[in-house]
Amino acid sequence: MPEARTQIQDLKARMQQAIIGQEDVIDRLIIGLLANGNLLVEGLPGLAKTRAIKALARNLEADFSRIQFTPDLLPSDVTGTDVYYQAGDRSEFRFEAGPIFANIVLADEINRAPAKVQAALLEAMEERQVTVGGKTHRMEPLFMVMATQNPVEQEGTYPLPEAQMDRFLMHVLITYPPVEDEVEVIRLVRGEEIAAMTETGAAAGSSSESGGPIPQEAVFAARREIGAIHVSEAMERYMADLVNATRFPESYGDDLKRWIEIGASPRASLALDKCGRTHAWLAGRDYVDPEDIRAIVADVLRHRLALTFEAQGEGIGPDRVVTELTAQVALP
Repeated sequence: MPEARTQIQDLKARMQQAIIGQEDVIDRLIIGLLANGNLLVEGLPGLAKTRAIKALARNLEADFSRIQFTPDLLPSDVTGTDVYYQAGDRSEFRFEAGPIFANIVLADEINRAPAKVQAALLEAMEERQVTVGGKTHRMEPLFMVMATQNPVEQEGTYPLPEAQMDRFLMHVLITYPPVEDEVEVIRLVRGEEIAAMTETGAAAGSSSESGGPIPQEAVFAARREIGAIHVSEAMERYMADLVNATRFPESYGDDLKRWIEIGASPRASLALDKCGRTHAWLAGRDYVDPEDIRAIVADVLRHRLALTFEAQGEGIGPDRVVTELTAQVALP
């Protein structure tokens, strides 16, 4: 079998063909996949959130499911339910699996669903199982929830509870692309539309993926290699110090004390470890250095920090707080 790193690089290259100008987002999606975590992807409409997630699923040997969250969605619409069947004298309840039973699940506009539906995701995201009618149904070994939300349109939305936010490995932000990249986006979409209207174009489009999707085993092999990445004691302490600084900000300066109300949980430390090792593996190293942690610390912490009213009044966001944290916490 080809080396796992080569196959993952191939996966990244295929995604870059479909997504222009969002290389950081592609990197975070792949890190989330390899680190076996769930992602919250946030950005304004039209910034290719759904397209990026679909590009990952399309180029991977995986079942893909999309759930469009709406205010009238029920928990059973997500998890599935027991259905009564009768044939002649025999009758029974059978479990009909919901769309959560897929390898990659796109939870589109997750903040549009009420709390009861959001809570239905918690067991699947954390325990990798769903319990319906007293019976537990396990998810596939490759399972990942990628949720999207719109940061500005808040009419008819339900903010995610802190317990659910903490279940997301990373909170990925998508921003506007540079003008040069937007020109390439125009050309890419125009080419796709022309290809869709011609038989030869459709054939050419399929040939770009003639090698077939990347097998799931490449992901599992990569995870095994990532598990062997060396993390020194100094790096472990650095990760713990970063998270601890969010809990006792008064020890790291007056600004952090004024800005942070509630710090991050131990899940943040675990996420830094997983994502740091994955970042090092993707960079071709067998050890974690401070740059690996600093590269992903904002994505790991931005949704785990509760800021004070004073910080919000000053227009201070989580990324500004994380920047100050990394400046105040000593490097190993």
